[in-house]
Amino acid sequence: MDVQFVAGFGPIVRDDAASRVFYRDDLGLSLDESPPGYLHTNSLGGVKAFALWRLTDAAQSTFGTAEWPAHLPVPQAWLEFELASPVAVEEAERELRDAGHDILVPTHVEPWGQTTSRLLSPEGMLVGLSYFEELHDD
Repeated sequence: MDVQFVAGFGPIVRDDAASRVFYRDDLGLSLDESPPGYLHTNSLGGVKAFALWRLTDAAQSTFGTAEWPAHLPVPQAWLEFELASPVAVEEAERELRDAGHDILVPTHVEPWGQTTSRLLSPEGMLVGLSYFEELHDD
């Protein structure tokens, strides 16, 4: 087998309305709805990283402890949206907080230099807003 790239990724949604608002309205993704009920886009850039992230590591990076908090759904996947700058991450975090989303970890710089903020999507997926200079070609 010779896997070339990630051809697609997306959440399995349980609440169409909440997911539509989160991805299309709050994150501002340009999503087509054709056929009706199937929100999708082929206009986002490719995946720069695919990784199996241990729950203990995700918890450590998000909460500073290896234990995922019992009061939160345990995520089944992680998804990071790369933004244009560290300032853009801060602004996006503020926009999502203002839209009523609970931010799990405010914008900060990870030990490896990535600026990140995290929250849970309506589906319980761990979503990161990030800027990592080495992922940018310019």
